[in-house]
Amino acid sequence: MSYVDGFVIPVPLGRLDDYLRLARRAGEIWKEYGALEYVECVGDDLRPGERASFSQNVELEPGETVIFAWVRYASREDRNRILEQVMNDPRLADMVDHAKLPFDVERLFWGGFMERIRL
Repeated sequence: MSYVDGFVIPVPLGRLDDYLRLARRAGEIWKEYGALEYVECVGDDLRPGERASFSQNVELEPGETVIFAWVRYASREDRNRILEQVMNDPRLADMVDHAKLPFDVERLFWGGFMERIRL
């Protein structure tokens, strides 16, 4: 089964177009190195839950939305190889300077997941 990196990212609505441009460029590079799928989704129904929700977990502020994104790989080994290549790609050097990114890196959360069911 495949391996997935998942991301939840708070993005100011005023910077959403900047974020999506950056994400498109990043996604093209991820795919170039072998990622099977690169998906970015913009929040649409983000009502706070009683205990937890995406908006609560990223401490969503007024004027922000949540991005839910994932990158799918053939295996964890492929993910490790591809991620190293992506992180060293000079075309994404501007992503290293967190002050220039169109979102708050401190509130982003992510994780790696082994796929178990695909229908």
